[in-house]
Amino acid sequence: MIVVISMARIADYNAGDGSTGLKRRFEKLAGCPVVSIHFTEASPEYVARLDPQAIFITGFGYGWHTIAVPDLYAVNDLLHTTEVPVYAACGGHQLLGYCFNKDLRKTPLLRNEPMRKLRKGEPDYGPVSSGPGYYVATGFGEVEIVKRDPIFAGLKKRFRVLESHYCEVKRLPDSFELLATSPECRIEMMKHEARPIYGAQFHAEQWAEPYLDGQTVMANFLRIAGLT
Repeated sequence: MIVVISMARIADYNAGDGSTGLKRRFEKLAGCPVVSIHFTEASPEYVARLDPQAIFITGFGYGWHTIAVPDLYAVNDLLHTTEVPVYAACGGHQLLGYCFNKDLRKTPLLRNEPMRKLRKGEPDYGPVSSGPGYYVATGFGEVEIVKRDPIFAGLKKRFRVLESHYCEVKRLPDSFELLATSPECRIEMMKHEARPIYGAQFHAEQWAEPYLDGQTVMANFLRIAGLT
């Protein structure tokens, strides 16, 4: 089983957070059931009862400052204790940065961490990105591997995946190693040094013809988890 931890707002999650396509992709790749839970439910105890072989944490499209930090305690505790392979995408990747760079129980508020301000002549996607005045990485961009890992099996040093973000992880957590980078985002992908926890700023899970490198990344992760 794969557990997908949705980072959607609870109202959106209850109404259907749009993860159906993602679940179908994972079910097709791994040939096993996929269960979605909300991040506020994702305590070590509850996830242990589900007994997954892999965990995927989604991204989201709203500001970190709108999340009550205590709502993150459950998934924070899971990340600090689980031995199950974890893959966190975009906002989930940023969550890893916060959980391993900070003590959330001593942090009253989280804030967005934009990559950079716009340069002259660059388009401002403003309301769409929730970051008016800031650079937005969008579309299928090139990422460069800086440290080889089984997650990159079958990929060249530079591969192409979907980007859709204006924030990033500003500091590599002490317990993580840098795996991939890009000109605008230094920490495109990272991995915990002792446990199979991966974070990626890009959306490998949203591959599309002719850009299928993301599918390779996801298949490799599922293989690492023993699912393929």
